[in-house]
Amino acid sequence: MTETAAPLRDASTVVLVRDGADGIEAFLQRRVQAMAFAGGMTVFPGGGVDERDAEADLAWIGPEVTWWAEQFSTSPTSAQELVCAAVRETFEECGVLLVTHADGSAPDVAALMPARAALESRELSFAQFLREHDLALRADLLRPLAHWITPKIEKRRYDTRFFLAELPAGQDADAETSEVEEAQWYPAARALDDWTAGKHFLLPPTWTQLRELAAHDSVADLFAAKREIKPIEPGTPNDDFEGLRFTHADEYFASMNPRARELFFNRKP
Repeated sequence: MTETAAPLRDASTVVLVRDGADGIEAFLQRRVQAMAFAGGMTVFPGGGVDERDAEADLAWIGPEVTWWAEQFSTSPTSAQELVCAAVRETFEECGVLLVTHADGSAPDVAALMPARAALESRELSFAQFLREHDLALRADLLRPLAHWITPKIEKRRYDTRFFLAELPAGQDADAETSEVEEAQWYPAARALDDWTAGKHFLLPPTWTQLRELAAHDSVADLFAAKREIKPIEPGTPNDDFEGLRFTHADEYFASMNPRARELFFNRKP
């Protein structure tokens, strides 16, 4: 049992989607087992904020940071970090770049790939990357989706905002990152079925967002849906994973494959 809750770290997760023959598809990654957080889990791309983005002067297209701050109940400074993290992590983890040149023209993403490793290692800041290549961040390609806070019993805790993004025309996602062992486009409904069948492991936030995707017929419908973003922090009255409570927790646990139950409940708080 964790006596004192670990500090929260701000993070962004991007639910990258496209329309498919079997409904909305999401880009999902299975993290390498050795990762300190969510090792072996199937997740969406994402990661922590970089404080260098907070006050940076960025070329920015779309809703201003004050709008994002209101949507995610945070400060404008934090909102800028979170939106930058969403775009940066999408590029780092799956090679998809939600930017354009300042004149609105599409960049040559393949030519920008050499900067990907430097961004991932933090040798290069995101703001510097944008300036050097005359790029503007496309905040209009993102939508707020959800806000989850890691339970207090976890050793690593994140205050994570979830974003929606549609795969830009002419781009595709890849698995060229050291943090994942495999990645693929997955119809949301099949990803949920495969979770029940024990083919992969979904933590509650991932499972919940896939349910949201599966409830819509198209990406256009998904993007048009109205949402009020409220923080969700699963409660645990018994200081163990079996006592974890959140909206639809009963459905989540009922859909668990026996192997998934074993993995989930044998984790150490």
